[in-house]
Parts: sequence; C-alpha cells; structure tokens
Amino acid sequence: MLDHAGRVEKTFKAVDVGDGGDGRWAARVREVAKESDPAKWLADEGRTPEGAVRAKELFARHMPELLPVLERLAAQVPEMAAGETLLTHAAAKPFWSGCTQTARPGRLLRNYDFPPEACEGSIVRSHFLRPVIGMQDGAWGLLDGMNDAGLAVSLTFGGRFVHGPGLSILIALRYVLETCTTVDEAVECLRGLPICIPQNVTLTDPDRAVTVQVGPDIPLTVDPDPVACAANHQLAAPVSPEQEAGSRTLARVAAIRAAGPDTPVATMLRPPLHRREYDEGFGTLYTADYRPTDGEVGYHWPDTEPWTQSFAAFHEGARTIELAPAPALPEPAATPASSAD
Repeated sequence: MLDHAGRVEKTFKAVDVGDGGDGRWAARVREVAKESDPAKWLADEGRTPEGAVRAKELFARHMPELLPVLERLAAQVPEMAAGETLLTHAAAKPFWSGCTQTARPGRLLRNYDFPPEACEGSIVRSHFLRPVIGMQDGAWGLLDGMNDAGLAVSLTFGGRFVHGPGLSILIALRYVLETCTTVDEAVECLRGLPICIPQNVTLTDPDRAVTVQVGPDIPLTVDPDPVACAANHQLAAPVSPEQEAGSRTLARVAAIRAAGPDTPVATMLRPPLHRREYDEGFGTLYTADYRPTDGEVGYHWPDTEPWTQSFAAFHEGARTIELAPAPALPEPAATPASSAD
C-alpha cells in the first residue's frame, strides 16, 4: 500500500494458527477483514441461500476430509457475513495475477505479483490435518506452501481470461498439501478438482518436480518442459504480442530457463523476474524459496534481510517491507543569475 511519503509498503505477519480452533486463526481473519472486506470476493451466486447450499455441496463432494475443518473455522467467525460460503472457495470471484515460479526436486522458488492492498500477507503454520506452512490468502487458502511430507506447491495465473464453475486454486493448494505426500499424488488430486479459472501449478517433492496447467475449459495438462517452471501462459493458447507486451510472460520463462535448474534467489530479485509495476497491480510482493525436504522456507525482498520459517523453528511476528521507494523529487529549477548594471 502507498504510504504518506509515496513509498509502496506491505506488512507481512507470521501466525501459528494450530488446528484453527483456539482463536488464533479467527483473530488474524478479523485483523485482515478490518483492512479489506472479505465479502467482496464472493460472487453473486454465493449470496443467495441456494448458492450457499451449492457451494457447500461442491466443497463437500471434492474435499470431504476438510469439511469438519471448514465448519470449525466458520464457527470461529460467526459475525462474518456468508462466512461459511466464503470459506468454501466455491463461489469466489475470479482474480488475475502475475507470478513466476520454478522447481527442481526438493526446491521450489517463486515470485508472487499482485496488488499489495489485495494480498492478505499471512505466513501461516497450521495443523488442520497435518503440518503445513504457507502464504495464506482467502482466510485459509494458500498461494504457495509446503507440508511435513516434503511436498511444496505454488500457483500462477494461466493468462487466459475465462471463468467457469468450480473451486478457487487457493483452496485446491490447501487441499493438496493437507491430503497428499508426493507430486504424483498431488497431480492426481488436482486432476479430479474443478478449478474456476486457468492456473499453472508447480509442484516438487524429494524425487520429482513438475508444472501442470488446469482450468475450467481444459483437462489437467502436464507441461512437457523439462524445466518445471511457469509464468502467465498455457499451452491451450498462444501468447499474443499484446499479452507479451503487458505481462512479459515469455521473457520471464526464458529467464528462468536460462538460470538453470538451481536458479539463485538473486535472479528472482532482478528484472525481468522481479517486477515493479505496483501502480498497475503487477509488482512483486515477495520471493519464496521453499526447501520442503528440510521443512524450511525463506521469504526474500531486494535489499532486505530474508525471513526464514520452518517446522522446527516458526517465528511469529510482523515485518513491513518497502517494496518500492518514494518517487524522486524533481530537481529544483535553476535560478537565473542576475546581471549587474
């Protein structure tokens, strides 16, 4: 968000929410709701009694293991309008983002590009069904994360502006990490989930890394690229010159490939991978370096000390990051020298 001096800043908060039943999760949700009403992400069909029933039925059909968690969390925030329906992520408005990501076995590296004011900024350790650490959004969905089995996942927008019935990718990533232990299990899990907008998901475990493409109008497709990477396009459609000019998706994937299978964090913190278009909603908010076999993730920003979290040592707290400095003031105009008569 823009501060009074014109800097772009974002506050991230790390919270251990446990199983979601002791109030810590609810306290963070209420804190976020003061800054941005979560109901704005609810589609019109989710605001009717019939739509709410359909959303919960869709969630229960595809994520039965998480249904008790959903009900427990909803009970923690009874004051939230349509709270249970929001938490299903089955009646969510579509959202479009940037992002670049790459992985090799045992490591996942990603940049998340989004409007600062629209990102929750919650680094959460949870134990709903199993231990998970990730960047939470949508109250309990995940933008990226890892579990205690050594599996890590992250998302990018697929670049095609289509929308259909289904679940948001945020809750899909949560479900994958709660119920899967390997890339193969996770891919098969995603194959059975209806996803409402085109998304690319990169996954890694100790033995394999892969990117898959999903969406409301395509079957799950495994990207054949030997480098597990993604930006903001899919095999289902070519990238137009106009799309490339706006997103630089091809240029970012080319930079990832050129960096090789063990891309340095420093590469992710420089253009073209690190983006500063905050006024257009596509600036990079953070770089996450997941090493799930070690149970560790580091969050990085240019010219800032990284913030490391792990299952063994999770540190609650908050950090406000200056994403972009205040614009430089114009040089004062030179005062013409007076001439003596």
